[in-house]
Amino acid sequence: MDAKEVLDIKNISSARSAVVGLLRGRSLAGQFLAFQLMVVAVVLIAVAAVSVAQSTSEFREVRGQRMIAVAENMASAPIVRDRYADPFAARTLAADVDRAVALSGASLAEILGPDGTVRASSVPTRVGAQMDLGPSRADEGRAWFGDADIDGIHSLVGQVPVLSSEGDVLAIASVSEGYPSAWTLLGGAGERLLVYLGLGAALGLVASWLLSRRIKRHTRGLEVTEIASLADHREALLHSIREGVIGVSNDGDITVLNDSAQDLLGVTGEAVGHPVSTAGIDPAVVSFLVSDEDGRGGGPAQDTVIATRTKVLALSRRAATSQGQRIGTVTTMRDSTELAALQGQLSSHKSVTDTLRAQTHEFANQLHTISGLVQLGEYDAVRDLVGTLTRRRAEISDAVTQRISDPAVAALLIAKTSLAAESGVALTLDPASHLTPLDPALATDVITLLGNLIDNAVEVSVGSPDARVTVAIDDLDGLAISVLDSGPGVPEHLREAIFARGVTSKPDVPGGRGIGLALVRLVTAQHGGTVDVCDAPEGGALFLVRLTPSVHSHA
Repeated sequence: MDAKEVLDIKNISSARSAVVGLLRGRSLAGQFLAFQLMVVAVVLIAVAAVSVAQSTSEFREVRGQRMIAVAENMASAPIVRDRYADPFAARTLAADVDRAVALSGASLAEILGPDGTVRASSVPTRVGAQMDLGPSRADEGRAWFGDADIDGIHSLVGQVPVLSSEGDVLAIASVSEGYPSAWTLLGGAGERLLVYLGLGAALGLVASWLLSRRIKRHTRGLEVTEIASLADHREALLHSIREGVIGVSNDGDITVLNDSAQDLLGVTGEAVGHPVSTAGIDPAVVSFLVSDEDGRGGGPAQDTVIATRTKVLALSRRAATSQGQRIGTVTTMRDSTELAALQGQLSSHKSVTDTLRAQTHEFANQLHTISGLVQLGEYDAVRDLVGTLTRRRAEISDAVTQRISDPAVAALLIAKTSLAAESGVALTLDPASHLTPLDPALATDVITLLGNLIDNAVEVSVGSPDARVTVAIDDLDGLAISVLDSGPGVPEHLREAIFARGVTSKPDVPGGRGIGLALVRLVTAQHGGTVDVCDAPEGGALFLVRLTPSVHSHA
């Protein structure tokens, strides 16, 4: 690379820096035009570089063969063969080497010894100099051409051996020519290349100008700083909102996902740009996000509460439009887990209230019967009735308390037995059940689990042949609670969906329910446990809750 080429590269770098400097403070259209001009300049430079490379390759192939031919002609001259070793060879062979230069247009023609010593040269000052044969094969008896540096000039060299009659290398005929500069090669490519380059530059300028105007029109006249400011404010506002926000395109891809939504849905920001179905979001939430519940029917969108495995979310979904076109949906969500837990406790208290109401109704009927018998003077019948009632109550209480030592859980089972009997359902405790006293906090959650499972089982069993509900509790390895009913069972395709609020396997429940099962899964997940549902051996459904051993501690 010569000094001129280095200067050209420096000029290109300076021009690029100048373009970058001009970009600052310019409009978006102006910046884009400047960038396009720089691209056009780079393309022109690349075309020129390719042209130079092709010309260099052609020069090497064509002139290399020419150098070989001239060297062979010089090596075959009788005087060269006879006088190569003469002490006055430089003077004797001067005419031959000069003739080789004149015939070939080469820069240098020389006769070398087998060791590379210059014996005769078209440049007399090089006589006696040592030439590095390097990769040359001429000293091995073979013709060769290639690149070499001669007196600091990168040259194309052709070398042919001068052989004796026995095939020994006597001398080497060497002809070389310096490589032309890049400007010489580029100029030698012809006027057609220059025309093409100029035409390409003109077309690039026109296209860049038109494109910059189009970009300015589509950005509505906003400049780069204004667009960046709007984007920064949008991101700051979006990620500072306490509620979760998730945007889904018409194709089902996630377009917006703020920090709160990432926490609530258990995903990362990498989910943006991927289909919502493959982002690892709970299936119940995915079903809601890709549904048509966005208020397009004319009415306002209402909150929908969905229970995931670990949270209860309140979601509201609306269609998003731009210039009158629907571009997707935006869903906001809030964490209602604590509210759901309070609702679960309220449901438990309501269940106790219903149980007390049923018992009050039962006791009132019994008291009315006893009062009537007393008025009739049937004292023996009164004694028999009271004994029967006492014995039946004791049997129910003993059947529970002998196996369930926790008073709160035992009281719930006794109360639920009476409430189920009022609905015509027989609630029984598996004889193999066993439960030691629980911590008050855990006992509260177990009551929530049992209360909701039993209420659900009793409701689906009402009206079925041999209506019954069987409860089993085991605390030998952790805590296992199973509730078996005689209802219609749970279809396999609903066994995951029933744990989301608003989904139920009972077709006669208007609007659906399912909040009890959602609370069961939520409470179970909070204790690191699992809840499953399957078909019971004799029909109906079997719900099984397992809590890890660490959460089961004795009082």
